[in-house]
Amino acid sequence: MSNLKRIVLFILSIPKIIYFNFKYLRFRDAIKFPILISKRVWIKNARGKVQIQSPISFGMIKIGFGDVAIFDSVKSRSIWDVTGTVIFRGRANIGHGVKISVSGTLILGDSFSISAESSIICKEKVSFGAHCLISWENLIMDTDFHDILDSEGNVINPSKEIVIGDNVWIGCRCTILKGTQIGNNTVIAANSCLHSIIDGSNKIIGGNLARILKEEITWRA
Repeated sequence: MSNLKRIVLFILSIPKIIYFNFKYLRFRDAIKFPILISKRVWIKNARGKVQIQSPISFGMIKIGFGDVAIFDSVKSRSIWDVTGTVIFRGRANIGHGVKISVSGTLILGDSFSISAESSIICKEKVSFGAHCLISWENLIMDTDFHDILDSEGNVINPSKEIVIGDNVWIGCRCTILKGTQIGNNTVIAANSCLHSIIDGSNKIIGGNLARILKEEITWRA
C-alpha cells in the first residue's frame, strides 16, 4: 500500500476512530486517541468494555490496518464483535481482516501483533503474554459453541481458558482450541492444531495434533 493510500485510509477512518475511543475510554484517555481503527472494520457489537492497562499514547493500538501481500487489503474487512472485556497491556496491532469475537475476557500483552484474516473467539478467557506474534489465517477459540450432553443431560464439553505465554510466535493456518496452554519463548509450526497443555518453554511445537519438535529454543522478530 502506498503512502498516499495510507493517508487517505486514515482520513476516511477518523469518524470511526473518534467514535471508538469515546465509546470505550474515559474522556481524559479518549482525547489522546490511543486506538486507531480502520474504516474497514465492521463494528458488529460494541456493548463490551475496553481497558488499557499501560501508559497511554497516540496510536498505540491499531485495528484493521496493515497490508499482507497475499490478501486484498482493500476488500478484507475486520470484525469487532465484543460484549465482554478486551484488555490491552501495551501496544497492539490487529491486522486487516482479523475477526475479534469476545463475550468473555480477552487479554493482549504488550507488543501483541496478529496478521491478516485470523480470528479470536473468546467465550470464557483467552490471554496472550508480551511480544506475541500471530500469523495469518489462524483460528483461536476457547469454546465448541454447541453443548454435548451425556446420557444424564450434563454438558461434557465446557469452554476452557486458553493461556499463551510471552514471546510466542504462532505460524500461519494454526488452530488453537480450548484448554491450550503454551509456554514462553515458543514457536508453533504452520498448520498445527493444539488442544492441551504444552509443558515447559523454549520449544518448537507442530503437527496435528501437535507434538514437541525441538526443545531449548528461542525466536526473534
